[in-house]
Formats: sequence, C-alpha cells, structure tokens
Amino acid sequence: MVYLLIMQKVTALFLSLLLLMPYVVSAETPAERRARLEAQLQQVERQILNQRVLVEQKQRERQSLERDLAIIDSEIKEAQLGIQARAVAIEQLSEQISEKEEIIEILNERLEKQRTSLAELIRQTQAIDDFSLAEILLSNKNFSEFFTDVESFRAVKNGLNNSLSALTEIKQDTQRQKASLEQKQIEEAKMKRAQEIEKANIEAQEAEKARILKVTKGQEEAYQTLLEAQQKTAAQLKAQLFQLLGGGGAIPFPEAVRLAQVAERLTGTPASLILAILEQESYYGRNIGSCTMGDVSAGRDIMHPTRDKPAFLAIAKELGFNPATQQVSCPLRRSDGSRIGWGGAMGPSQFIPSTWAIYGGFQKDASGNYRYVASQDAIRTLLRKSTPGNPYSNQDAFLATALLLRDNGANGSYSADRLAALRYYAGWGGATRPENAFYGNGVMKRKARLEGEIRTLAGG
Repeated sequence: MVYLLIMQKVTALFLSLLLLMPYVVSAETPAERRARLEAQLQQVERQILNQRVLVEQKQRERQSLERDLAIIDSEIKEAQLGIQARAVAIEQLSEQISEKEEIIEILNERLEKQRTSLAELIRQTQAIDDFSLAEILLSNKNFSEFFTDVESFRAVKNGLNNSLSALTEIKQDTQRQKASLEQKQIEEAKMKRAQEIEKANIEAQEAEKARILKVTKGQEEAYQTLLEAQQKTAAQLKAQLFQLLGGGGAIPFPEAVRLAQVAERLTGTPASLILAILEQESYYGRNIGSCTMGDVSAGRDIMHPTRDKPAFLAIAKELGFNPATQQVSCPLRRSDGSRIGWGGAMGPSQFIPSTWAIYGGFQKDASGNYRYVASQDAIRTLLRKSTPGNPYSNQDAFLATALLLRDNGANGSYSADRLAALRYYAGWGGATRPENAFYGNGVMKRKARLEGEIRTLAGG
C-alpha cells in the first residue's frame, strides 16, 4: 500500500513536470537564433568600439611606459573581442551554409522529379507522333474522338514546353544557390584562418608586454632607453627587404618606398598605407601558393571560368605572356586540405583578373569578350607609359593598390584609411562588420610604423 502511494506521487510529480516543460524548455526557432546571434554580434561590436576609442586616446598621449602598456592591454582586449565576434559570425555562416545545402538538396529533388515528368511527356509525344494522319482517319473513331485526340496531343506538347521551362528555371536557381553557398564557405574559411592568426598575434603581444616589463622593471627611464635601442637606423632600413606576393619576392625597402611614393603622388593615397596593405597582404597570404591557369584542384580549374578566365586570357594576349605558364595564386584550402573558392590572383597586388581589368583598360564588348582600350587604362595613363598596365610589374601593381584604396575612400586620415583598408579586405558590405575589425587595426599599426621608417630613411 505504501509502495503504491509513493508511485502515485512520483507519477503525479512527473506529469506536473511534463506540463511545465513547454514553458521552461522551448526549442529556438531559426528566426530567434538569427536574432540572438546578431544581438551578440552587436554587443561585441560596442565593446570593440570602446576599446578602439581607448587605444586612439592613448596614442595621442606622450609616449611612455604606462601609455604603451595600456595600449597593448587594450589591443589584446580588442583582439580577444574580435575573436568572439568572428566565433559568432562563423556560427551564423555555418547556419547559412546548412540552409543553402538544404535548399540545394530540395532543388535537386525537384530537378529529378521534373526530369522524370519530362521523360514521360517525351514518351507520350513520341507515341502520338508514331501515328500517321492516315492511320487516324482509317481508324474506327468518329470525328469528335479524332479532335479530342488532337487536343490531347496539344496538351502533351504544351506540358512538354512547360516542363522544359520549369527544368531550366530549377537549374538556374540551383546554380545561384550553389554560387551563394560557395561564397559563404569562402567567408567562413577566411574567418577561421583569421582566428588562427589573431590568436598567434595575441600570444605575441602578451610576450612583448612580459619582455618590456622584464627589461625595464617598470622604470620609465629604462623604457625610453629600450625604445631608442629599438629604433632602426637609416642604414638598417636601406639594407632591409620588403616582401611581395605573387612571385615578386623581396625587394629592397628603399625601392618599395620609392614605388609607393610614385603611386602616392599620382593618386593621393599615402605611401605608408600602400606599403602597409601590401605588407599585411603578404603576411596573411603566405599560404596562397603558386599555380597556373590550367592547374586542376579538386576536379576543377583553379581560375573562375566565367568571371576571371576570359579577362586573364585577354590580359595575356595584350601583354604577350603565356597564360598556360604564368604564375597566379592557388585557391584557399581548409585545414583538412579541401578546396574553397577560386585562385587566379596576379602579381604583387594579388588582383584577380576581373578586378585588374577595371584599372587596366579591359572592357567587355557586346559579345561578352574582353578587349583592351588604351584610353581606359588608368595605370598606363597615370604613369605615361607606351605599354599597357601590367599586374606583374611592381610599379604598376603598387599603383593599382593605390587606386583601389583611393576609390575605397583613403585620404590620409586615420578613420578613412582604416575604412579603406577594411573595404580592400572585406568589400564595402563587410567593412563595418566587427569580425573584420582586426584587419583594419593591423593595417593602421603597420602604417604608423612605416611612416616613422620612411622619415628615418629620408633623414639618412
């Protein structure tokens, strides 16, 4: 009896908990999940902005041990927040990728059903076509039945046309969804790569802070002595090399400065910003590898067949190089080695052919083919050359970088140059996203250092 009473109470308690569960635990809808992630991203963005303001305020103060340690702390905090932001953004992208994959699966099912329906309509059409007019007239059918068959034939024909139209539409929609999916995967891969780099940067900053404290023992005088010892002399800068991507290798730092200053004079884009972008691109692009147009990766050409290959062939023809052997970048790869997106970027500025075409004077004609128009070649015009702009020429590549930064809004001010750098990296749509802030911050740190090095070089 006691056992029965206990079991009745346990059952009642269990049932009451079941009734309460819908109010306590509720499944998150896709819309709620998107809203939650976006709210998290906005919250982190506000925190990143606060840290950036602190850094900018500190940078205006006189250089001291206290100031520089505070800047390092703020930069570490901002980088950590950036990692949080990218983690949320990667989660958003993962969800969008899953949604795209589901849509593509549904479209593939629709495509298969439409093909089956189309095959049946074709069989019906063939069966009707197999009967001659004489056979129909000599049959036992009366005229009303004959005209009914004719209408059936027309209905089948119309169904065939509609099915073909639907099939074409589904195929086009599938291609659009696949292209969108691929772009999302590229963004995700870039962010994951950025996470790895930023984690390494944070470790380096923390190590630098520990080194400063160890050497100076917290004494301002010792810190000023350390700063003086770290300043590069003009002789050291003259012997320094500047690394370039795209097979450009390393060139003497004074030569890089000269090329950037020519580009600055022609475009107004600061030489230090041009060098900062090229230096950072070289740092982030160390694993892009070297490929040629005809290389195959994961069963596909490395260069986008419709966006870039026609432009690349036109550039090769105009400049006289062999497109089959000319070096271009390889596609991005995930940590497991699988491929993401397309390669094909050219020279030190790593412009893809379709982007180089904008500044190099290559325009599409009515047939969709690229043709060279010398008067539209901004690089040739500005440098007063007698030959087309060449993405594999260092001077031309530096100028192209300057032109793109200028068109992105660079004007020498901190905020405009930082935004231009972000647009260079993430496009206009992604430039204000908090998960990309690290790129603009990195460029501006490099720009500040390079400004000092250019002054030192000029004074030596």
